[in-house]
Amino acid sequence: MNILSAILFSLFFLGVIGIIINRLHLLSLLLCLELLLISIFLNISAWSQLHDSLASINFSVLLLTLSACEASAGLALMVSLSRSHNTDLLANINLLQT
Repeated sequence: MNILSAILFSLFFLGVIGIIINRLHLLSLLLCLELLLISIFLNISAWSQLHDSLASINFSVLLLTLSACEASAGLALMVSLSRSHNTDLLANINLLQT
């Protein structure tokens, strides 16, 4: 395992630890989720560069597109919840109440 792989895998586990620790605010949870997706994108890109595979390059571009869609949907959800409940704390949001 080279140093780039070690850095990218530690970036992934940093995102997992961030999701476990930062369950208080929705924005920090979304940022940690984006860190996970970007680290997966970088891992796939580095692997495809190492093995000269064009199929995985297409998959990494698809993953990057889906992560951008996830980010926009997550931010729209956060804006909607903060407008309706006046907070972004996940503990104060109960979706079953109107």
